[in-house]
Amino acid sequence: MKENFIKPIDFSYFIERYNSGEMNEAELTWFRKELDGNEQLRREVELRKKADMVLKNHDVIQLRSKLSNIESKRAAEEPVKIRVKRIPLGYAAAIAGFILVSSIFLFNGRKLDRFYKSYEVTSPSRSQQAILNSDYSTAIEFYNIRDYRNAALYFSKVLSEDPKYMESTMLYGVSNFEIKDYPEAKHSFMKVIDDNDNLFLEDAEWYLALCYLKTQETEKAADVLDQIKRSESIYKKDAARIMRKMK
Repeated sequence: MKENFIKPIDFSYFIERYNSGEMNEAELTWFRKELDGNEQLRREVELRKKADMVLKNHDVIQLRSKLSNIESKRAAEEPVKIRVKRIPLGYAAAIAGFILVSSIFLFNGRKLDRFYKSYEVTSPSRSQQAILNSDYSTAIEFYNIRDYRNAALYFSKVLSEDPKYMESTMLYGVSNFEIKDYPEAKHSFMKVIDDNDNLFLEDAEWYLALCYLKTQETEKAADVLDQIKRSESIYKKDAARIMRKMK
């Protein structure tokens, strides 16, 4: 007698449609419910996005040869200082300090390194449109060489055309975080969180908490960190560790 087995769902097809923005409303509703209750699926979606980015890197590399021409034309209208060399992370960390409290605990830059690493760019949620967008491509190029000031400039250009593009909003916020423009960064991360319909919610909450720590708004930081700690966020363990140091 043959036993009846329920065949598990192969999400590969649906992940591809989700990441490429090809799902209809019914599919989106179903897939988002699956994402809410399946951490492994969420991680698979992110891994596929990163894999897609690797495959697209060939096209991005080709764009590099066009960047110098784009920049030379733009320089005549708006001078931009291109700085490839950045302050070493260890030195920057030694300078950076911020206060975590209940009992005003100094959390110096070296300890921050244990919880923080630069945000990695994944494949665009609107990949085909983004690759064709010269401002977005330029922003990514600057971001990848850690010239965050110019990255912020070009992400702002993208957002001036498409204010609801949440990936650019997130990266604009991270770029401002890196250049210590925390008020502007906070505004971007809150915008991503308020949208509540994108793949960057966990990242935005984490960076918002870091912004509050940087600006010594410890009560707000504690509220966001506690929310992260009680969720299934990939940052929950780091949030819990920081909160223990705040006590």
